[in-house]
Amino acid sequence: MDDTDIEQVTLALLDAANDKDSEVQDQVRKSMLTLGKQQPDRVLAMCQDYLLKNPKLVVSHRVVILQTIELIVGCRIEELSAPRIKSIISLASEEMTRSKDVVPDWQQAASNILVAVGNKRINDIMEEILSKFQPGVLPHFFVVQTLANLSDSNVYGMVPFLNAILGTMLPMLGMAKQDNMKWVFSSALCHFSDSILEYLANLDKAPDPTVRKDTFSGEIYAAFDILFNNWLQSREPKLRLTVGEAVGSMCHLMASDKLEEQLPRIIPAIVSLYKKNTEHYVISKSLCQVLEASVNMGSRVLDTQLDSLLVALHQQVSAPVDYSDPPTVKNHNEVLRCFSLLANSFPDRLVMYVLQRLENSNERSRMGSLAVLRHLINSSSSTMESKKLLILASIRQPMADHSNKVKKCVVQVISAMAHHGYLELEGGELLVRFIVQNCALHDTYQSHQRATSDPEEVTNEALRTMCDSTLHLLTTTVGRLADVLWPKLLYYLTPSQFSNATTPLCKSLIVLGNKKKSNQEPSFKIDFTQEVNLPSPQTLMIRLLVNAAFPFNSRGHGPPSLSLLQILSINIHPKTETVWEKEIPPLLSLLEESTAESLDKKKWDEKLLELLTQTLMSIEDDKWVCQFAAEATRYLSTYNNALEEKVLCV
Repeated sequence: MDDTDIEQVTLALLDAANDKDSEVQDQVRKSMLTLGKQQPDRVLAMCQDYLLKNPKLVVSHRVVILQTIELIVGCRIEELSAPRIKSIISLASEEMTRSKDVVPDWQQAASNILVAVGNKRINDIMEEILSKFQPGVLPHFFVVQTLANLSDSNVYGMVPFLNAILGTMLPMLGMAKQDNMKWVFSSALCHFSDSILEYLANLDKAPDPTVRKDTFSGEIYAAFDILFNNWLQSREPKLRLTVGEAVGSMCHLMASDKLEEQLPRIIPAIVSLYKKNTEHYVISKSLCQVLEASVNMGSRVLDTQLDSLLVALHQQVSAPVDYSDPPTVKNHNEVLRCFSLLANSFPDRLVMYVLQRLENSNERSRMGSLAVLRHLINSSSSTMESKKLLILASIRQPMADHSNKVKKCVVQVISAMAHHGYLELEGGELLVRFIVQNCALHDTYQSHQRATSDPEEVTNEALRTMCDSTLHLLTTTVGRLADVLWPKLLYYLTPSQFSNATTPLCKSLIVLGNKKKSNQEPSFKIDFTQEVNLPSPQTLMIRLLVNAAFPFNSRGHGPPSLSLLQILSINIHPKTETVWEKEIPPLLSLLEESTAESLDKKKWDEKLLELLTQTLMSIEDDKWVCQFAAEATRYLSTYNNALEEKVLCV
């Protein structure tokens, strides 16, 4: 495409940018960008000329052209001549400030061009912007907004200018009478503070490594004084929130003595915002920053605020979390961070508070306390080390709660505890039992269930699936639990109340047994006389064979029962190993190819009876076989509710 063609196409696209259809506008921007990548200087010149020759274009038309300029500048600035960059800066600055009224779409599009240029040519941009940011004159809203956005997108370029900018800005704060100007100044101070903190945290990459926090402390405190004492009391919710957010960021830059002096006022003021605003995430984020700054400097007055802080934070952490609504998730996470910070300074008081709240039977309160407990176990493991037995004792109360929502939270806590060495301690077996009990849950009884729109609803099926997964994860990812779970999980295979958990139990025992057997660990061999509460080898064999007789019952417990029987062979009786290695795999293959409908039940029963006959013949131990017969008879009583299985035992 030659120059004439490019000019004609560009001109046609500039005219088409007036289309009201957003898809057409998007296509215009993409096409202009394609041309702009080929000849950036020429296309940008035509965009500028078009805007200058048509000063009365409607706002939406101007916006599309300004957005196109931003896109081309963003990806081709290195190829542009210095005069072209200067002229683009002048155009964008004039477009941004031509109207004294705020016209967001138009002025934001122009501001974005300045930010795009400023990412690479900060000195050129600052020369233009600061000419419109003069002492004693209230600047245009978007001049302040552009400075704020530049400090975000080009931290290393902007921070060296911020001391001078803050010096000019401070007297302007007193001149701001309208809420929108107060808002933009507060937002800018928040962005400036965050940029300074990022700069200080990465001094090794910074152009001027001599920059220090106290370079900005005086100006930041003076700005804090106005925002906190005057603007935070505004009736405008959006302004209050932004001031609160700025206060959180500014605390990190205040001199320690000033922050310590103000903390008894700052914390209650931030906490009080929860009652005045429905958007809580920004408040929690600000509170977290205040606490972080306080903890970092070793505040002594934070202690006096702890009780009221814990009450406010517990209310927040107990609020419903809707995972389809990101702000509620973000708020929950920020509140948990607050608890972590306080746990480092006040571990005893915080843990006691959370455990006491666990005693409250209120569902939401318990869920909140459990969320905090799980977070602290994961994030503050060294702090929690001395409190393990206390936590193990305290978790028993919510374990007895009938609410599935609470049970779900308990499972999450148990999973965290497993990874940090709690389950090996005395009382840990109760937590394993809790998981198994909920693996055995039956389906939610639907006929009397009303439709619910509760996003946090936890059905029996969902809780059971979660516990199945948890048991699998404990088995496969927490190596030190192997000796807690093996062979103790065998106990749960025989009581009828755990029958619906047979499948996940067998799968876990297969993993554990295989690993111990292949590693030739002595603990693979089970001493049934020493292990308390374990069923005898004969009872285990009966249970697993009966399961295999009805392979598709209890969530398909047949195949895992047979596989476990094969793994357990030498533990059942040393002479069963050879028979089972030969006979069980074909049975498993048959089940794999069958369904409940296609399996010939009569032939299947015959195959299992043949397996039993060969097993008893191979054992050649009259005493063992007699005990097997006696236990089969005694075991009949456990099948009172399962007539088919009872018949098989006979």
